[in-house]
Amino acid sequence: MKYCSTRGGVSGWDFRDVLFSGFAPDGGMFMPESVPELSPQTLRGWRGLDYTQLVVEVASLFIPTQLIPREDLQVLVGEALTGFSVQEVVQIAQLKGGLSVLELFHGETLAFKDLAMTCTVRFLNYFLQKENHRATVIVGTSGDTGGSAIQSAKGLSGLDVLVVYPRGRITPVQEKHMITCLEDNIHVFSADGSSDDIDQPLRHLFADQDLVKSHCLMSLNSVNWSRIMVQLAHFIYAYLQLSGMQDDGDLPELEVVVPTGGAGNIAAGFIVKQMGLPLKLVAMVNSNDIVHRTVSSGDFSMAANVTQTLAPAIDIQDPYNMERVFWLLLGRNGAAVKKMMEEFQQTHRHSLPANQQKLLAQVLTTGTVHDDGILETMRRCWEENQYVLCPHTAVAVWHHYHCPHNAEINRCYIATASPAKFQAVVQRAGLTFDLPEAVLALDKLATRYQNLERSPNWCKDWEDKLREQIQSVSSVRKNNGTYYS
Repeated sequence: MKYCSTRGGVSGWDFRDVLFSGFAPDGGMFMPESVPELSPQTLRGWRGLDYTQLVVEVASLFIPTQLIPREDLQVLVGEALTGFSVQEVVQIAQLKGGLSVLELFHGETLAFKDLAMTCTVRFLNYFLQKENHRATVIVGTSGDTGGSAIQSAKGLSGLDVLVVYPRGRITPVQEKHMITCLEDNIHVFSADGSSDDIDQPLRHLFADQDLVKSHCLMSLNSVNWSRIMVQLAHFIYAYLQLSGMQDDGDLPELEVVVPTGGAGNIAAGFIVKQMGLPLKLVAMVNSNDIVHRTVSSGDFSMAANVTQTLAPAIDIQDPYNMERVFWLLLGRNGAAVKKMMEEFQQTHRHSLPANQQKLLAQVLTTGTVHDDGILETMRRCWEENQYVLCPHTAVAVWHHYHCPHNAEINRCYIATASPAKFQAVVQRAGLTFDLPEAVLALDKLATRYQNLERSPNWCKDWEDKLREQIQSVSSVRKNNGTYYS
């Protein structure tokens, strides 16, 4: 299994190379050069696997045994997925009216990011220990990714982690999961801007190949292929549990509805679809509706500003993982994707040709939900089921209440976070939710972070400050006798 860039400038990289990278050197995103197919026989053979075993099977399709032997892979995934609050790691809530909610939020930071992040960090640490090297991870977060990266990597001798979050645009629990970590290898920055603003200086840092190579700079956002790879497993798990697949005959279709921001989950679902599972994918967005406009009319353009909504983790106008979807959709045409994405990055807009928009609409359905719809959905789900949704999951579940259900096709709704992280929204919906002890304990912890302030030349200023921190960390580690790959 080898990997290439969606923009055509890089090919032949192996899993380790890709794991330790952010964006590809040509600005694209890494994808497997070929997508393995899953036969009906293989899927039927996987029905008895638990979630952890399924992650091992999926990862083994993309990680050659020469890099991580099967026995080591089983240990790494097993260790990564311990400590979740439910035995199966994930679980499905079966509610009234055929409403099936796949809960992916039972990790330490109460969000689906914990599933792929814990595995990815274990893979990184495996190679770093093996090679006696260090790496520097830089993460821009819209809320959940930063906390998950920090909790997965804190205290590890081989990794330094820099996290940048948008001040005032995330919830107190999301913020506390980041700023209460005082480990020496964790460095947190609070930026006066949106998550899309944060992406700009990070792209500049990753474009500096001297900096990337000298400090082994890498990303743990869903830019990183390993994050997407592990996320394939929960689409396959949902299919095995909910599709109604029989011992013989054609594979039945399953509709999977996903709250969508950066489009990492949708990209994973589309890859699984390419692997042979008959998924009907639905991407539901909030008022930041670029994915919806792209699918419905071909208008792949950013709004003037990011709209702050009740579902802040998907307040994103640059759904960067759509680049992976476009690459697959256009038959792995790197040149076409390069032209499209460079135009989008330079002008913040691109209009899909009619034939491309039609292709996209054939494989992806979308909808948009505003704040009043989020609150309405949370209230209705409680009234009918005594079940509290987080606002992001409510963006998905709105579809259940407003789009007629074909009884012949089962549906699954992806629950990306616990309502415990969004108490203000829960209260605004007129509901209550008892906070876990671990969340209550965050209020008593000391905090540490640095500010990135807005200025006339804010992008360059933020880039310089982050660069300075990267170089400072490297200097300290080298003086302590540890080295970067």
